[in-house]
Amino acid sequence: MKDFLEIGKIVTVQGLNGEVKVQPWCDSPDFLCEFEELYFANGEEIITIQKARTQKNTVILKIEGCDTVEQAAKLRNKILYINKADIELEEGTYFVQDLIGLEVIDVDTNFSYGEIIDVTQTGANDVYHIKSKAGKMYYIPAIASVVIQTNIDDGKMLIRPLKGLFDDDN
Repeated sequence: MKDFLEIGKIVTVQGLNGEVKVQPWCDSPDFLCEFEELYFANGEEIITIQKARTQKNTVILKIEGCDTVEQAAKLRNKILYINKADIELEEGTYFVQDLIGLEVIDVDTNFSYGEIIDVTQTGANDVYHIKSKAGKMYYIPAIASVVIQTNIDDGKMLIRPLKGLFDDDN
């Protein structure tokens, strides 16, 4: 598991005082505004956030030590990271990054459907994209009646598919 997660990308300069505009890669731009420290270079470089605010679907950041347009311009296209240790997730919620690669196993038959390769957020519930060893794609809803157990440390997700979810007779 990675300790640092990508949370957004600096896309441009904002104003004349060294602020930058960030395209957030999280559920809400407000979430990115909660951090006093962010990171560059996959956690290798700590940056202190002096001020953060949302502007429509973006975030405007004032980074300590970045006080001019020229300094801000040098940060364009840099990826921002958060330390997972700085976040407390609610029970039963996971980082998408930690779900990718989990083996998905039928809790009743021990059949392996494959591994999660992507997660789509639909609004009602997430949908897990599972790719079998043969390359076949399956899609399962991330709902309690289907997902029985998620064990990030063991790399496994136990499911009980709804009838007709897979096109065999499960």
